[in-house]
Amino acid sequence: MYYLEYLILVLFLGYLTYKKGALDLEGSLFMAAMAIIIIYSPTAGFNWFILIITFLILGLLATKYKTEYKKELNIFEKTRTAKNVISNGIIAFIAATFGLYGPFIGAISTATADTLASEIGITQTPRLITSFEKVKPGTDGAISILGTVVGIIGAGIIGILAYFLGISPDPVISLRISVIAGTIGCFIDSILGASLERRNYINNEHVNLLATFSGGIIGLLLSY
Repeated sequence: MYYLEYLILVLFLGYLTYKKGALDLEGSLFMAAMAIIIIYSPTAGFNWFILIITFLILGLLATKYKTEYKKELNIFEKTRTAKNVISNGIIAFIAATFGLYGPFIGAISTATADTLASEIGITQTPRLITSFEKVKPGTDGAISILGTVVGIIGAGIIGILAYFLGISPDPVISLRISVIAGTIGCFIDSILGASLERRNYINNEHVNLLATFSGGIIGLLLSY
């Protein structure tokens, strides 16, 4: 039921993200492929896809926040690639295909918290998470009070919506998973950025993948 409509909607969203420059062609195709598998999966469904779309919308809005300021600092990332889609979404995708709501919520909450924290918190003078020394906006591993607060709020939105979409069976559990997993996952992202990415041992995609994996594991534990 509605399978054809869902397919048309996914293809339209994929085209729209490419046309608007949010994702490149490979990124849009990869996102569409993952969305179709999740929607048609017997363990997930369209509501699970809506939660991913919520992350994408929040991320796009955050990216547009103070665009000119970010361009002046040369840290504005307009078009994301398939690598970004994979690093931020593969853990949630795997969790969805197995019907594991805890890791699914945890991974998406981490990706949401990290994106909002970096895109909005960048307007404050940040501090390096490992030493708390003041650093330039955009520095790997930098955090700010504004970014942390916004990230936690974003993670909470994911948790609340997950319950109302029927993904999580309990509102308290859903919110607990999203806030705790999202916050810890976001901090792990910053720690990896400060300790390994700054030394060029790993890149940003590796950091995002490890952070969402951590958020997924925490979500799995909290779901029990």
